[in-house]
Amino acid sequence: MSILKSFLALVLLAILCTPLTAQENFTFKVIVNKGKNEFKSGVTWQPIKVGASLLKSDELRLSENSYIGLMHTSGKPLELKHSGKYKVVDLANKMSGGTSVISKYTDFILSSSENPKNTLKATGAVHRGSNITLYLPVSDQALIFNDEITFGWDKDKIPGPYEVVFNSLFEDELHHIETTDNVVSVNMNDPSLSNEDNIIVYVISKSDPNKVSERYSLRRLSKADNERIKSQLQEYNLNVDENSALNKLYLASFFEENSLLIDAATALQEAIKLEPEVPFYQDAYQGFLIRNGLKK
Repeated sequence: MSILKSFLALVLLAILCTPLTAQENFTFKVIVNKGKNEFKSGVTWQPIKVGASLLKSDELRLSENSYIGLMHTSGKPLELKHSGKYKVVDLANKMSGGTSVISKYTDFILSSSENPKNTLKATGAVHRGSNITLYLPVSDQALIFNDEITFGWDKDKIPGPYEVVFNSLFEDELHHIETTDNVVSVNMNDPSLSNEDNIIVYVISKSDPNKVSERYSLRRLSKADNERIKSQLQEYNLNVDENSALNKLYLASFFEENSLLIDAATALQEAIKLEPEVPFYQDAYQGFLIRNGLKK
């Protein structure tokens, strides 16, 4: 009987200790790394790699013109941009809030950096050949949550300038934008667009009017679906307005999982604008386009 009691005591002890052990597996995960950065675990400095786990006892050393994107165990992102040494315990003490639910997006982001074709959810989008190929999904996937959207197109064979035309379903022109770039942003609350739930968009080459894209749809979410997405964003503690590239990366993963591909692309474009010198975000955008069939 004493042996059985001892065994049961050991099992109970293991169960009680398991949550603590799981929590001690890491304090931060390295999501993005640019530069010759290092971390010290014990007495030895070693290069930082994407996906590495950092413990409270570890220390970071950033080189000049470097960037590191970290995810805290609580689910809060943290960016480091200034050279110098950082104690992980000090960084951890500044973190608050967050949710462990976001960890699934961490796993997805890390796996996608190794294999861009990985996907959270099958979208059914397809690449459509045309004179100008817009990086937008097919009509039934062209739903929009946010007011501000950004989308691009292939300019390799057809250089600018371009005219981006927004029409009603009855082909009445609502709005147009002229640009020399192959990326455009538009506010869907613009007075010319705010009263339309379904909008047709296409791009014309100003240098050759015969070069024109197919017509694509932009469709606002229903009120019920909009509230559902807002509720999930709050549940996951994802802040749409937080202006950091790492936060935009997590928002993009969330939107992609919910088949909001236009919002996901917008978040990735915003991440690129915030950190244009960090190749990771450009690679993440290209991987997103490829795995969702928006680009060959």
